[in-house]
Amino acid sequence: MAEKIIILDFGSQYTQLIARRVRELNVYCEIHPFSKVPELDQTVKGLILSGSPCSVRQDDNPDVDLDSIIGKVPLLGICYGAQLIAHKTGGEILPSEIREYGRAKLATVDMHNELMKEVNIGSQVWMSHGDTILETPEELEVIAKTDSANAAFRHRTQPVWGLQFHPEVTHSEQGKIVLRNFVVHICGCNQDWTPDVFVESTVDQLKAQLGDDQVVLGLSGGVDSSVAAMLIHQAIGKNLHCIFVDNGLLRKNEFQNVLKSYQGMGLNVKGVDASSEFYEALKGLTDPEAKRKAIGRVFIEVFDKEAHAIQNVKWLGQGTIYPDVIESVSVNGPSVTIKSHHNVGGLPEKMKMKVVEPLNTLFKDEVRRVGKTLGIDDAILGRHPFPGPGLGIRILGDITAEKVQILQEVDHIFINGLKQSGLYDDVWQAGAMLLPIQSVGVMGDERTYERVVALRAVTSVDGMTADWCHLPYEFLAQVSNDIINRVKGVNRVVYDISSKPPATIEWE
Repeated sequence: MAEKIIILDFGSQYTQLIARRVRELNVYCEIHPFSKVPELDQTVKGLILSGSPCSVRQDDNPDVDLDSIIGKVPLLGICYGAQLIAHKTGGEILPSEIREYGRAKLATVDMHNELMKEVNIGSQVWMSHGDTILETPEELEVIAKTDSANAAFRHRTQPVWGLQFHPEVTHSEQGKIVLRNFVVHICGCNQDWTPDVFVESTVDQLKAQLGDDQVVLGLSGGVDSSVAAMLIHQAIGKNLHCIFVDNGLLRKNEFQNVLKSYQGMGLNVKGVDASSEFYEALKGLTDPEAKRKAIGRVFIEVFDKEAHAIQNVKWLGQGTIYPDVIESVSVNGPSVTIKSHHNVGGLPEKMKMKVVEPLNTLFKDEVRRVGKTLGIDDAILGRHPFPGPGLGIRILGDITAEKVQILQEVDHIFINGLKQSGLYDDVWQAGAMLLPIQSVGVMGDERTYERVVALRAVTSVDGMTADWCHLPYEFLAQVSNDIINRVKGVNRVVYDISSKPPATIEWE
């Protein structure tokens, strides 16, 4: 069994980032809600307490029984986690006289302490707290300070440390060193969790789990489903049956291009053109949720029909990744639904199959690294995310075949332009939206009254937050000119400069 670090989540916006930093050290880690501490068996090498938007001074503050942890494995508290340790050992936590949020400098550092080795005085750290550890109890010793706060401490007799700053964010210049000191030197992790090891162990697990059973998997052309398919294929070969459904809402020529790329990978793939069924179900629908649900319902019907044409299928393969799993186990109960998830969540219940999800411990960047180890083409691994409902949620208002064709042409010009200009890999996700409005224009000597399209391009790490891309004006001018000249029915192009939050990446 692989060694691991456990992160207890108290609701911090940075919890996933802590996990990513630990994984970057080639050490496996898992995130668990603070209310569900897993068994600390011999595979658990250390435990990290995350930050939180809450205060330890609240009556209903998130809490954990530290007595059941301290002494069993090394413990590191970050921000709220550090305050919780200090509070429970008799320290005084009070509102900060000067609320520290943002960059600060370490004024003193005990470089002899294991946690702070190779961390320099004057090193920049990122603070984000309204409370401060005013008085540390006798058991705790301060090992780093800023000008206005205690920045780090250690327990005098137990393997326990606390950080008032966030080492996981890039603004903490030597934060990676601090986390390496804890995970590698203090916890003694071997740093042997690599893509090669993941592929080898996962394929072995899949062979044992699936045996000679038949598995069906819905391919989308994206990174997650492609990597999941290749892992299962390596384990069971032709017993994996892949289905690629054309819902009529894909990008221009995508159905043919994706099928061709999959056949080159040796996968057993069947393409199904069900566009007319989707258009029929979408007829007259304008509400975004209604469109999403109609697309999801028809996909399940089409996929179910195709899957039942295969004999003795017992498993449904899915490309679920770790953020999907974490979000489904919220710290404080179910999260608010912003919009229906595009994954095929209703399939397992309808089809009465067992589910196999070989990627459900990986983040998106890790999925790409595993895909590279598997030899998957960079054209697939480097693809921007594309929503499950496709162009159906990029056409505001009702869906028609004519609108889809217009948007496909616009999108094709935009995405190809990004690739030809060397900008595609600088963008996390890009696409075009067809707006339900028309505007006056002039072409030649004639007045026009035609459609408006909005271009969207964002930078992000995992889609949880995103910033709009500052694409060069010259590029935007050229793309706008190409769209208006080449796509009949469009006479105006606008560029979306909204970030997430408050806007979402997609418009619907």
